Amino acid sequence: MKYFLRSLLPILFISVLLFSGDVSGQSISQSLSTVNVEQLSDAQINKIIADANNTGQDVTTYLQSKGVTGTQLQKFQSRLKVASDAKFGTGQDSTTGEGTRKLNYQKDTSTAAGTISRSGIRIFGADLFNGKNVSFEPNLRLATPVNYILGPDDQIVINVYGQSLVDWHLVVSPDGNINIPGVGIVSVSGLTIQQATAVIKRRLAAKNYLIGKGTNVNVSLGNIRSIKVIVVGEVTRPGTYTLPSLATAFNALYESGGPNENGSFRQIEIIRDNRVIKRLDIYDFLLKADQKDNISLRDQDIIRVPTYRIRVQMAGQVKRPAIFEVLPGETLQDVINFAGGFTDLAYTSKIKVLQIDNQERKISDIIENDYKNYIPLRGDRYTVDAILERYQNRVTISGAVFRPGDYELSRGLTLTQLIANAAGLKEDAYLTRGYINRLRSDNTTESIAFDLNAIHAKTAADITLSREDSVTIPSLFDLRDRYLVSIKGEVRKPGDFSYGENLTVESLIEKAGGFTQGASAKRVQVARRITTGDPMNLNSPVSQVFTIDVTDPLSLSTANFVLKPFDIVSVFSLPGFERLRVVKVEGEVLYPGSYTITKKDEKISDIIARAGGLIASSDASGGTLKRTNAAILGVDKFKVDTIALEKERVQRLRSLQQNVNGTSIISDDQLRNDYVGIDLEKIISNPGSKTDLLVEDGDLIRVPKQQQVVRVNGEVLYPSVVVFSSSKSFKDYVINAGGFSSSALKRGAYVVYPNGTVKGSRKFLIFTTRPDVKPGSEIFVPKALDKPKISLAEILGIGGTLASIAAIIIGFANLAK
Repeated sequence: MKYFLRSLLPILFISVLLFSGDVSGQSISQSLSTVNVEQLSDAQINKIIADANNTGQDVTTYLQSKGVTGTQLQKFQSRLKVASDAKFGTGQDSTTGEGTRKLNYQKDTSTAAGTISRSGIRIFGADLFNGKNVSFEPNLRLATPVNYILGPDDQIVINVYGQSLVDWHLVVSPDGNINIPGVGIVSVSGLTIQQATAVIKRRLAAKNYLIGKGTNVNVSLGNIRSIKVIVVGEVTRPGTYTLPSLATAFNALYESGGPNENGSFRQIEIIRDNRVIKRLDIYDFLLKADQKDNISLRDQDIIRVPTYRIRVQMAGQVKRPAIFEVLPGETLQDVINFAGGFTDLAYTSKIKVLQIDNQERKISDIIENDYKNYIPLRGDRYTVDAILERYQNRVTISGAVFRPGDYELSRGLTLTQLIANAAGLKEDAYLTRGYINRLRSDNTTESIAFDLNAIHAKTAADITLSREDSVTIPSLFDLRDRYLVSIKGEVRKPGDFSYGENLTVESLIEKAGGFTQGASAKRVQVARRITTGDPMNLNSPVSQVFTIDVTDPLSLSTANFVLKPFDIVSVFSLPGFERLRVVKVEGEVLYPGSYTITKKDEKISDIIARAGGLIASSDASGGTLKRTNAAILGVDKFKVDTIALEKERVQRLRSLQQNVNGTSIISDDQLRNDYVGIDLEKIISNPGSKTDLLVEDGDLIRVPKQQQVVRVNGEVLYPSVVVFSSSKSFKDYVINAGGFSSSALKRGAYVVYPNGTVKGSRKFLIFTTRPDVKPGSEIFVPKALDKPKISLAEILGIGGTLASIAAIIIGFANLAK
């Protein structure tokens, strides 16, 4: 009994809400968490809005504070939106009308259409109802249809203008009536809008609303009512749907998700008053954009989607491969039209069909003349093949002709005619021998050689060509190496040049841009290949060299030396010709800058003296000489840039580290050490000594400031910069950097001095001698190589070997006794 009373409480509560009027409106906010929103009246919704405003909260926050959550909260929000947007007429006149026609009900927006497919091929028409961009929403802004039938909840807009001004928005009551102020009850249910307009005009005229010739009345449809439509049969979501009264059959089908996998797209029935009033064929809309059968629906209409009768599949070279539904009387040609016709590559003369024959399938061929006569059968699968990738009348010509390519094989086409079609032979054509690759009947190939000279002289017969023949006429240049000559030395553009008959040395020099300023025209050498050498003679020459005096290389009056292919011409410089060579001095000198070498035996001490000598802040012990070909490479390495110096220092350390570890992971340029270790103090104090090197073009002499720190890098716990102290040893600096790391190669530690020299550690027996550390030096500790661990099997093998050696020694000792 207690459970029975508990189950009755919600029913009693809703009944009180429906019949208590204002009293329920006053108490509804006390129990919102248990209220069914769909049962609330408009007055109760307005009361909730007023209560929320009184508390200073927005409606959503107010509802959440009352325990309303989830679906009920969403329904509340939808009802509140409808209540705020819709302003329905109640028989009172108004001077302003609605700007936009609205629904007189809340539209259900929950749709979830699924994709209809079978065997990986789509069913033609299914995308119409499950596509994201198609919704079939009825247009509520259309002019009122004259045949629209009015019903309960429709809003009628009556506008009288002229000598009388009236604007009424009247809702049709459940009894089918409207109450026109000053006129009375008018029955409009079941009437078209045109019929209702005539009745309303008569009633208004009887009540003297239409006075004078300038007074008129306009009757239109305002907010529209909802209708209930039943969708049954083979649809994705059968059921009863609430739709606008302007909805059509497509609207109902879209709401239900359209026909399912077994549903018919071509015989959809619209049932009204227990009889089928229309059969809808969706293909008419898809293929012809014809909506003649897409009629407007009425309340309680039934849409029934039956199962399909015959479906066939069209695949291959058609524009719309899909599964199609076929009606009685339609042929294979109709199915081809449904598929959009053939593609450009389709083989149209024949279509293959897989048919169902009792318990198994069979394959048949349908020729093109029978497309309009063949009646599709249940389960037919049609395949349209592509045309073959072969030519029935093609020949190809390539090589030394002006227009190589594919050509038509006309009847009796010969080799000479094909060459004429290809615009003739080029001048470099090799006429003695060409060949034809011919395709035999069994798809093997054969090569046919021909002599064009003999064919032209009529001493050999012309060759008649066949389908897929490929003619190749070689070029003279294809049959020999490319003829080149080379020139090197003192010319402006040395390199390789194409050889031509009667090419002379003078002409080649001209092609190479002529002599440079220091070139010697009196002594030019030409090296030539020898093809008659004696391989059995050790002293047999391998090349022939000619020395030429080219006093005027641009004059054609002199006797020119004619070159042969692959000759190498060498142009030498004048004796005694010297180009200016520059040395750069940077750092702590009186006049840093670039200095031109004035004599061949100029030394470092001479350049330092020309630079004004060292200044007071200089550190001669850290002076460096950098010797590189940077000037030739066009790279400016003469910039006093601390970032550049740091990069060079790191590069040098990495090079040294890789050399110690025995591996190399950097380029050859990085591994090259461009610094020459010099003792600048000794050079300045004893000019001309062995350490006072001769300077060369591109040398960079750098004199740093006095250094006060020592850098410690590599495998230490905390790489850092340590202040120099003469009382500190190598080990002290490493300890100042945290000491050696666990992976450090201690015996490989070394010092890089400011002048670029490197000194490593020495080991004698168990003693390790570390190098001295000077100001500006850098201590680097490399990483030890990972040694493979000895496995147990290897240990046992070593033990066995040692045991064998011991046994041998003992055996020899016994023999000696």
